[in-house]
Formats: sequence, C-alpha cells, structure tokens
Amino acid sequence: MTSSTTPRTDVDATHTPAEDPYEAYRRAQDFFEAGRPDVAADLLIPVLAAEPANVAALELLARAYLGSAQLARAEHALRRLVDLAPADAWARFALARALERRSLVEEAASHRRIAAALGLTG
Repeated sequence: MTSSTTPRTDVDATHTPAEDPYEAYRRAQDFFEAGRPDVAADLLIPVLAAEPANVAALELLARAYLGSAQLARAEHALRRLVDLAPADAWARFALARALERRSLVEEAASHRRIAAALGLTG
C-alpha cells in the first residue's frame, strides 16, 4: 500500500505469501472502498478458507460480489451469511435483492419480509 487509503495497483494485489487473515481483510476493505470489488473478493477467498465462520469477511465478500454484479456468487455468500447470522437484517435484505436481480422473486419475498420484521426496510 502506498498510503492508508490508496491500494497499490503496481503489484499482484491478490497474493501475499502467508498473509495474516486480518491484514488480508483490511486490504480487501481498502480495495472495496477504492472501487475494486473484484480484487476485494479475490483477497477474501483465502481469509474465508482459513476462517469459514468469519461473518465480517463473509459480509464484505457478499458486498464485493454484489458490487461487481456476480449475483450467483453474491447469493451463495449471502446464504452462508444468513446461515451464520439468521437475525442479520442487512444480510436478509441483500439476499432478497440478489434473488430479485436473478428473477427469483417469490423466494426473495420471504427474505424481504424477514428483513422488514427485523427492522430493515428498503
């Protein structure tokens, strides 16, 4: 990184040997915030391989997939997130949106209702 807010683009951003999962997560956040959700997603794959129940990394991965219009992958990540945190209103709402964008409207409706019951409306 050249600074705390600008990810380096002159190196292979997706691979740092034996990188600490927390550092990889922080780098993924930086890339996501810099408008590179594709790179963020690539960085998060090994984090989740090492820590499959890492809710923060899974949420960022879902956001990265949504941000790069990888809807099937976003749906998969969001389903995992809902399994880990069933009362997460944002996860339910985001899953509903991903399903709607994939024309799975009936299934989306149930997640949208749960998100609303949890206090999140869109």
